[in-house]
Amino acid sequence: MGWRRLGRLLLDVSAAPWAATHAALPVVETLDRDRFVVYLSLRDSDGRARIGRSVLTMAAKPALAPLDAEPVLDLGTLGAFDDSGVTSSSVVRSNGRQFLFYTGWSRGVTVPFYLAAGLAISDGGPFRRASPAPLLDRTSVDPYLTASPFVLANGDRWRMWYVSASEWRLAAAGPRHYYHIRYAESEDGMTWQRSGQVCIDYAEDEHAFARPCVIREDGLYRMWYAVRGDRYRIRYAESTDGIGWTRLEGEHGLDPTGDGWESTMVEYPFVFRHRGRRYMLYNGNDYGRTGVGLAVWEGV
Repeated sequence: MGWRRLGRLLLDVSAAPWAATHAALPVVETLDRDRFVVYLSLRDSDGRARIGRSVLTMAAKPALAPLDAEPVLDLGTLGAFDDSGVTSSSVVRSNGRQFLFYTGWSRGVTVPFYLAAGLAISDGGPFRRASPAPLLDRTSVDPYLTASPFVLANGDRWRMWYVSASEWRLAAAGPRHYYHIRYAESEDGMTWQRSGQVCIDYAEDEHAFARPCVIREDGLYRMWYAVRGDRYRIRYAESTDGIGWTRLEGEHGLDPTGDGWESTMVEYPFVFRHRGRRYMLYNGNDYGRTGVGLAVWEGV
């Protein structure tokens, strides 16, 4: 019972010279009955991530098409909040437009990096940034960083679960970030109200949560996320209202396995449905350096 691994999906990046390493943070969007657009974060030789696009075909042997030659979203302009990297988080369609929510990276001095949630929009053509500034900038509510926005939209109510840092601490290896999952709401996807509401908080020895993935199913909100003490593991929580969550640690999650590509860590889950079954794309060792895996749910 639980998740049955279907294996790692090979990705041909030969047409995209900017994609030197990694294929992280998969985001899935339905294309047709058996095909799904997959947005991925791939790094160049300097470690800067851009967002690329592939297509997943669900067949007897699921497969990814070669990565598009050009990135869907490139680095921000020099000095912007996303000039050192952009990483995929979620995609929403509303009124004929695509909203690509992402994380922008910039390099720090006293701490290694700064993160801020961003937004790019497509009206049928290429994605364009909604603003050169972050969607969720630092405020008194989120004073250190915002990242990994996952958004569901239903009419004029947009709901977001995102990562926010509560502090940085000096450790033997240098500054260590502490960030958990918080909640925000919007009427249009552009302007967000934040109260600091914490949805998933730290347990013992935990200090970082990765991009949440939320679905609404059977009267419940279901969230998959990655959390780390030493290394990332995929975990699961449920909620009746999307705000108060109960962590359920059992078979709904996923742990590292074997001695191969996912032997030391698993992270960045994205759960979607195909032909009545639940599937999950996720990453393995070294934050996606070893690529993307697929699993199918065989629980109740």
